[in-house]
Formats: sequence, C-alpha cells, structure tokens
Amino acid sequence: MADINAGFPQNKTVYQRWNIHHRLVHFGIYAPFILCGLTGLPIKFHHKAWAQSVAAFFGGGDGLLFWHLFAGVLIFITCFYHLGYSAIWAMKNRGNVTITILPWAKGTWTALKQYFAYQFGKSDEHPKFGRYQWKEMFDYWAVFWGMFMIGGSGLLMWFPEFTFQFFPKWFVDAYRWAHSDEAVLAVTFIFTWHFYNVHFQPDFFPMSWVWWNGNMSEELMELEHGLELEMIKEKQAPAGRGTTTTPTKGFPSSG
Repeated sequence: MADINAGFPQNKTVYQRWNIHHRLVHFGIYAPFILCGLTGLPIKFHHKAWAQSVAAFFGGGDGLLFWHLFAGVLIFITCFYHLGYSAIWAMKNRGNVTITILPWAKGTWTALKQYFAYQFGKSDEHPKFGRYQWKEMFDYWAVFWGMFMIGGSGLLMWFPEFTFQFFPKWFVDAYRWAHSDEAVLAVTFIFTWHFYNVHFQPDFFPMSWVWWNGNMSEELMELEHGLELEMIKEKQAPAGRGTTTTPTKGFPSSG
C-alpha cells in the first residue's frame, strides 16, 4: 500500500482532498484518455509516416480501432461510476451536502475577483478559494462537455445503422468533424493547461501528489484552498503533527 504521506516531509500536516474513489475515477479517465489519443490521432493523421508507425504497433487499422473503442468504453464506464457514486454519497449525506464543484459555490466569485486582481497587480491579497479553484471547476466540467461532443459523436460513428435512421448525413458528417477536432483540442488542453496547473507550476513542481495519495500539504492548502482550510480549522481541532485531516464535506468530484 502506498504511503499516504509520500511526497511530503516527515512530521508535516497533510489534508486528504481525494479519497480512493476520486483517485480511481481520475485513473479511469486519464489512462483510457491517453490510449484514445494514442490510437485516435494516427487515424486522423493517417497520411503521416509517424501515424503509420503507430498503427503498425497496434496491429494496423483494425488494431487501432479496437483499442480506441476499448478506451472509449472505459471512459464511459468511469463516468457512470462517478455519477452513481456521487448520487449514492449525496443520498447518504442528505442535509449535509454542499455542491462545491458548481461555479456559483460559496466564495467562488469573490475569490475569482481576488485572483485576477492579484494576477494583474491590483491587489496584494492572495485569493482564498474554497474546495475547488475556478481552474479545477473548468477541468471538471470540461470532461462532461467532452463526453457529449467526443463520446456522443463516437457512439454515432460506432453504430452507423442506428445513427442514419434518425439523423441526416450532414449532421453525422459535422459530428464526425467535431469528434476529430475536439479530440485534438482535448489532448492539447490536457498536456498544456492541465499539466501546468497541477504539476509544472512552481508551487507543485515536479508534480502534485493528490492524484496518487489524495493528500495536500498544509502549506499548499493555504495557498491553493485558503478558504477551505479556514473552514476546516473552524470545525475541527487543529491537526497534530504528522496527521492526516479529512476536509469538510463537499460533493464528491474527481476534479
């Protein structure tokens, strides 16, 4: 079993941000997503030499298609698992649930104003975000957009006999174009915006450990989620040295 304090100095207070379910969902999204990219891009750029080399590695065109569909199914399964887990969690915690991943969650817009004022040198006050920053909210909801645009179009292309019974050819062609270009956009987004924000920015470099053990140090909590840290300390006694503290209850998301 992985050390829950891996990546942190000894005798430091850490806070659990992701439980095992959140980490499984993250893995169930990012691993198949990478496989989708590895098998989908060679199909889009099939005329390139590198694409033909990748296709050969996967066993040719049929192999590319098989692994591409396999990865897509895994992403769908993960999303349904996440929605089901979240629904069950919310029902079990009725009356004590705050949906903190929504853009209008308490304190989000105030912190967003503080963020841009701080970034443009208009304020010396560091923004205090709650459970999720605006960038994390964007990442989270972008997955649902991707499921609609990329996943939905993928299903239509996978079952053409069914598709053409209900949709005209121009619609299917447009959706096929959306599938391809949205996928390129998603890959570019993940390996630039997302990787920088959670791994390569100076505060996290060489990476954030949340995806691995679910934990964040108190110093990073204060910097990244200052409002949530204040709420935790108001509701709980200060954590002792070398302990792990569970944050206040919020809607369980993977982002």
